[in-house]
Amino acid sequence: MLKSLLTGTALAAGLGFAAQAETVHIANIAELSGAGAAAGSVWADGVHLAIDEINESGGILGMKVDMREYDSQTDPLQSRALVQKAIDEGAFALLGTVYSSSTVVNMLVAQQNGIPQFTGSEAPSITEKGNPYIFRTTFGAQKGMPKIGAYLKDTLGVTKIAVAWANTEYGKGGHDAFSDVAEEMGLDIVADVASEQGQADFSADVLKIKNSGAEAVFVYLTEEESARFLIEAEKQGLDVPKVGDTVLTSQKVIDLAGGAAEGALGHVGLSADAPVPLLQEMDAKFTERFGYRPDHNAIKGYIGAYSIKYGAEIVGEIDSQKLTDAMHGLCLDAEEYPGVLMDICWDENGEVARESFMVEVKNDAQEITTILPPN
Repeated sequence: MLKSLLTGTALAAGLGFAAQAETVHIANIAELSGAGAAAGSVWADGVHLAIDEINESGGILGMKVDMREYDSQTDPLQSRALVQKAIDEGAFALLGTVYSSSTVVNMLVAQQNGIPQFTGSEAPSITEKGNPYIFRTTFGAQKGMPKIGAYLKDTLGVTKIAVAWANTEYGKGGHDAFSDVAEEMGLDIVADVASEQGQADFSADVLKIKNSGAEAVFVYLTEEESARFLIEAEKQGLDVPKVGDTVLTSQKVIDLAGGAAEGALGHVGLSADAPVPLLQEMDAKFTERFGYRPDHNAIKGYIGAYSIKYGAEIVGEIDSQKLTDAMHGLCLDAEEYPGVLMDICWDENGEVARESFMVEVKNDAQEITTILPPN
């Protein structure tokens, strides 16, 4: 059963109870360099925006947030060491990482130390390992795949599908989840093409898909690889629908791929183009500050920082274990807790439930075609 939220009176009492320390230590471990920089640096900007807003409005429980940032270099072992370093330096909660291949390694350190971790990673395995200290800031890939399968079958009316996916923890999780849905829905995967992290040349991949007779291609790659795939697909005239989950139609991919992203279709958990006033306000603030529009990673980082703030204030003190316990089964209403941008719930595994969107890339932006209910 979902935990009910504290009333304003109780929250105010909690604020007075805990406002004795001077600072609250939060760590952000992100892919600021290496193959994942396109995602991690945007996530980090979202975190920075949120933390600055939080401090400007009085901090957490009246205390200023001391946010320390660590560059994982998109290296899982480096990220593991940095999580331990951040905990040794006093972090009571963690943000990051974005890449699933890093999170599945470093979240064990947070678990062993009893520190809650708010991640942008989407591999299904992350919340399936029984780790009570991990929480997503958007839902895992397994939640979007049934919606994508239904869209391919019922809306596009196709049955022969190619799958282009990244051979990483993230990519394998999405690939396997989609394959299960495809089998259940009677979709025939006629080409199954894996690529390596950081792959630069997609000419052979696109050619294989083009020759497979696929009526559509499901693309599950990271940001830079998605852009390279779309550019190559345009070059070779791969004239079938390109459908993805979250990344393919993200603003970062649109910016990197240029016109090659036009017409791409996708299911997204978060979009700055959604008809949601709080998301649009965040978009405007982010764009003014950083000079580019936020994609889903920026929004996930922003929500993660505010989730820590609200969770700590509901608990009424800075306590890692109590924050962890409070997050399980918690729902936050965006009207009362605007930093989460949309109504959000976490289940007992740290998985997220929230509305999502089907989008199409038009004129270098996401155009929302359908608002989908939480699942």
